[in-house]
Amino acid sequence: MAKKSAPKETKQAAAPHKGESATVTEALHAGEGILRLAPTWVPRSFLMPGKRIKLAPQDVYALGAHRGGIDERWFSSTTAAANEGAPADEGLSYVVYQGKRAFTLKDAVGTDGAKLVGPAIWNKYHRWPVYSKFFDNFGPIPHHMHQSNAQAAKVGLQGKPESYYFPPQLNALGNNFPYTFFGLEPGTTKADIRRCLERWNEGDNGILNYSKAYRLQPGTGWLVPPCVLHAPGSLVTYEPQWGSDVFGMYQSLVEGRPVPWSLLVKDVPKEKHNDLDYLVDQLDWEGNVDPSFKDHHYLEPIADRETASEGYVDRWIVYGKVHGEELFSAKELTINPGVKTTVKDKGAYGLIAVQGSGRIGKLALQTPAMIRFGELTEDEYFVSHEAATGGVVFENTGSEPLVTLRYFGPDTNPNAPKVGDYKKK
Repeated sequence: MAKKSAPKETKQAAAPHKGESATVTEALHAGEGILRLAPTWVPRSFLMPGKRIKLAPQDVYALGAHRGGIDERWFSSTTAAANEGAPADEGLSYVVYQGKRAFTLKDAVGTDGAKLVGPAIWNKYHRWPVYSKFFDNFGPIPHHMHQSNAQAAKVGLQGKPESYYFPPQLNALGNNFPYTFFGLEPGTTKADIRRCLERWNEGDNGILNYSKAYRLQPGTGWLVPPCVLHAPGSLVTYEPQWGSDVFGMYQSLVEGRPVPWSLLVKDVPKEKHNDLDYLVDQLDWEGNVDPSFKDHHYLEPIADRETASEGYVDRWIVYGKVHGEELFSAKELTINPGVKTTVKDKGAYGLIAVQGSGRIGKLALQTPAMIRFGELTEDEYFVSHEAATGGVVFENTGSEPLVTLRYFGPDTNPNAPKVGDYKKK
C-alpha cells in the first residue's frame, strides 16, 4: 500500500528576520517600555480542543489535522513548544511593531535583557525563564508529571513546576470533565504504579484507580510542583509556569484514546525508556501520596490591598513557593468603567486581557470576542521591568469591568501570600 505524504505544514506566519537592536529599541520607545504581542497558538495532537479561547472555530485545525487541534494560547513566551513536527518558532511570542509581527520576544530579550526582564532575572537566567498559557480541552488530559531540573538535565532540558487559575470569563461551560486528578491516594505503593506501566498495552492501565479527583471551581487555582502526577480537567486554565515543555504521561488510555508510550518517555534518557523502576522513581513519592494535598496546593484569590473605594481591585491568583523558591506569581486586575489608575509592580510581566476594553499606557487594550488565525489582536502585552517598576497607567474606557491577568518571573514578589493564606480572609 502506497504511503501517503503528510499534509503540507502551515505556519502561523512567515518567520521574520531576527530583531536587531535598533528595531527593538524603537519598539520599546514607541510603547514606552510596553511591547504588544501577537497571539501564539499551539496545537496538541493527543488532545481535543475545548473551543473556548476565542480562536475562530474554522481555524482550530489551521495547522493541519495531522498536528492536532489548537487548544493552547501561550503568553509572553520565549519557550518553544516540544511538539513533534513543529516549526522551530512554535510557542514563541512575536512582538507586533508597525502593524506586523516584527521579531520574537526571545530575540528582544537577547538584545536588551536587563531592561526588559530586569537586571536580577537577566543576570541569573539570561532569558525570560517563565511563560503562561491558556489550555482549553473538551475532556481531561492524561495523568502526567513534569520532570525536576535534575531529571530534565539528563536530556539537556529544564524541569517544569506550574500553576493553575480558572478564569470565570472563559468558563461559562465546564465541558465534559471539570475535575482534576492530583497525586496518588495515601497507601499507594511504587509496586502498584509499576504494575500500571506493565499493563500499558492492555488498554486502560488503571492508574486513576490510585488517585483522587477534585471538582474545579472557576476563580480558584492550584500550585503544582514537578514530579507530582496530575490529570487536568476540562476548564479553561490560565497556567503560569517555568519556561520548559517537559512531561511524562503515565496514563495509557484517555476517553478511549490510546496514549503512546513515547509520550511517557519523551524527556527520559534513551537507555531508560523501558526501565519501569526508573520511570516510577521519577515521581516525588512523598509529594504524590500527601494526605493533605489540597491544603498544600489549593489557591483562592487574595486582594493585594483594599482598593474597592478607588474603583479597582488587584488580587493575587497564583502565589506560594515550590520547594522553598518563588518561581512565578500572578495577579488579576479588575478596573471599573471610567476608572484610571497607575499600577506599580516589582518586575516585568506578561499580560492578557480577559474582559472589557481600555488602555495600557498609551496603547489600546481590547478583549476580542473571536480571533482569526494570524490576526493581530490588542489584548496581549509584555511590560518591561523599567515600565512596570515605574508604574503603568491602566484606564477602563468601556462600559463593563476591564479584567487583565498578569504573571511575573522568579523572585519578583517575595512578599506575595503563602499557600493557605486565603483562609485568613
